[in-house]
Amino acid sequence: MTALTVTADRTKFLRLALAADAVVTGGNGLIYLAFAGPVGELLGPDAGLLRGIGVFLLVYGAAVGLLAGRRAISPAATRAVIALNIAWTLGSIAAVITGVAGFTTLGAIWAVAQALVVAGFAELQIMGLRKAREQ
Repeated sequence: MTALTVTADRTKFLRLALAADAVVTGGNGLIYLAFAGPVGELLGPDAGLLRGIGVFLLVYGAAVGLLAGRRAISPAATRAVIALNIAWTLGSIAAVITGVAGFTTLGAIWAVAQALVVAGFAELQIMGLRKAREQ
């Protein structure tokens, strides 16, 4: 499928959903990377794991931000972002249920809350993609 070649008005909602995702994801990644020790003590996962997640989130956030800023937004790339957001949501819930990440109680609450936010971004991006196609 080709990129959406539409005016900014047609993709405004999608751009905002992608940009918000990029900012929140990048900010979260920066915190995990810069403060892995204290965050790990608070949430449970070890600092090495949090640093790895932080690097991933920074790169992912930057990629989503680049997508949001493109003149023509690729539906395929947007679907990939949505799929990764859904995978993150499911993975976070699985990590809480299985205990694999070693979350504290606060960490488990944080992971579920974060999963809900990421799921919300996925839903907003789905809505934005639909709005861009309708107009």
